[in-house]
Amino acid sequence: MNILFIVGGGALILLIAFFTYGNFVSKKVFDLDDSRVTPAVEMNDGVDYVPTDAKFLSGQHFSAIAAAGPVTGPIIAGLAYGWVPALIWIILGSIFIGGVHDMGALIASVRNKARSITETVRTNISRRAWILFNLFIFFTLVLIIVSFTDITTSAFVNVLDIGGGQTVGGGAIATSSILYLLLPIIMGLLLHYTKLSLTWATAIFLPLILVAVWVGQYIPFNLQQILGMDTPLAAQKVWNFTILGYCFLAALVPVWALLQTRGHLGGYFMYLSLLVAFIGILFGGFEIQYPAFVNAFGSSNFWTPMAPMLFITVACGAVSGFHSLVGSGTTSKQLKKESDAKPIGYGMMLAEGVVAITALATVMMITKDNTLVKTSPNFIYASGLGSFASVIGVPQSLGISFGLMAFTTFVFDTLDICTRLGRYIIQELTGWKNWAGKVVATLLTGGIPLVLMTITLTDAAGNPVPAWKLFWTTFGASNQLLAALALIGVTVWLLNTAKNKKAYLATLIPAIFMFIMSSWALIRMFLQYTVWNNKGVFAFPTDANIVIPLMCLTYLLLAGWMAVETAYTFIKRGRQPAEPLPAAAD
Repeated sequence: MNILFIVGGGALILLIAFFTYGNFVSKKVFDLDDSRVTPAVEMNDGVDYVPTDAKFLSGQHFSAIAAAGPVTGPIIAGLAYGWVPALIWIILGSIFIGGVHDMGALIASVRNKARSITETVRTNISRRAWILFNLFIFFTLVLIIVSFTDITTSAFVNVLDIGGGQTVGGGAIATSSILYLLLPIIMGLLLHYTKLSLTWATAIFLPLILVAVWVGQYIPFNLQQILGMDTPLAAQKVWNFTILGYCFLAALVPVWALLQTRGHLGGYFMYLSLLVAFIGILFGGFEIQYPAFVNAFGSSNFWTPMAPMLFITVACGAVSGFHSLVGSGTTSKQLKKESDAKPIGYGMMLAEGVVAITALATVMMITKDNTLVKTSPNFIYASGLGSFASVIGVPQSLGISFGLMAFTTFVFDTLDICTRLGRYIIQELTGWKNWAGKVVATLLTGGIPLVLMTITLTDAAGNPVPAWKLFWTTFGASNQLLAALALIGVTVWLLNTAKNKKAYLATLIPAIFMFIMSSWALIRMFLQYTVWNNKGVFAFPTDANIVIPLMCLTYLLLAGWMAVETAYTFIKRGRQPAEPLPAAAD
């Protein structure tokens, strides 16, 4: 079967859902009403609160949420369980959970003076729940940084043999990435200190990114050779340290100096990669070769461990707690009118579902015995984009390099935001908001991931493995559990404020489902990495892998405590109106 029918059919279903279930949620659940003045209009200051047209805000929101998650997760899940289960979950999850979650977090923030989802939790549940929620978010951000950094740097040290004596990846991608990070810095300085317009800056610097991809092939920066290291894994740890150093600087410098310009250029690069994929899928005639169903890890039972692991492995491709931070953190401050919450909150989640289906298509194109199956997800994605690009005459080596670079730009989008959000959370919890607090909070946000990526983790046979292979499912479970907790916060808010007395069911049911699946996955991973000794006493592993069950236990305790706080609120307050929010801080 041609993959066009799968990708096109999936996209069509999501489009229909936008005009059906999207309308239902907008009208019957969140009661969007343009007569209400949004915080962006009421508090317009030209800096943080800026009413922005939906067509521009949609693109900005999409580039912030659709990073590496909807690419990596579907590929890992597709390889492990087959493309059919992954496809079904992407479609159903995006429509009934992810889209509702994103719009709910956005509109709840808009109705609360554009305060974050954490403030919605504090106001509608309790201060203790607010502290627990912030801690949960912080530890989730830590795992995002670990997983995405380690996957990205794997492309800096490993190479893909494409035949004919040609290889891609390794030092070439490292060079292109370094150049990519320098370009937005130069662009930001020119925009800030000269009269160069954004239009001209984009026209100049966007082609330069493509030049960086091309140049990297001829000036590879091979760190393993330069430092004389024995293994690629050793060089990868050095690259991890380097990327975290970048994250430290990116979280401290003014947003105009790097974050805005890098996000702007990265967004265009994302759209370009989607265009290449669209052309390749439409005209390439690629056939499905990967099995529709796979018994993961040789399991005799198809349904387990697929349930619950499928629902947390796909991660951002179906639903993501990270989106609630973006929607209630920056997007809510720019929403011009309430009806825009549908295309931006709900619509952009469905668009991310299309990105996830496209990423899954790169798995469908390969056979189960292909050597790509044993590589990291970024190589599979890049190989697929290389095949798509070949349809328009791009050489395979350059096309795969373009795909690896596209993946890298997605990751830098995420790393910038996560490090800065981690700093905000620590400063908010400690009240240490001066310059020293910024530095210490940023060091802590990057320091924990550094420790986790420095230690040597092993698989069941005791062989060293990259950090992302062990941390991805932990990250997925925590991110999906974060989505469940955000949905719980929105549910209590709806219970207290919605005109429709049953509106809260649209978020409560998804919240319960994601809470069960995510908690089940964490319990499963916790038991997988702990053992009973010969005396029948429960024990943790004695090697570095102990961090896995400890993190699972931490997430379970935080989420369980918050669930208790929420249940207490339901019992105590019922449908009583929420207390008014305190005045906004200056």
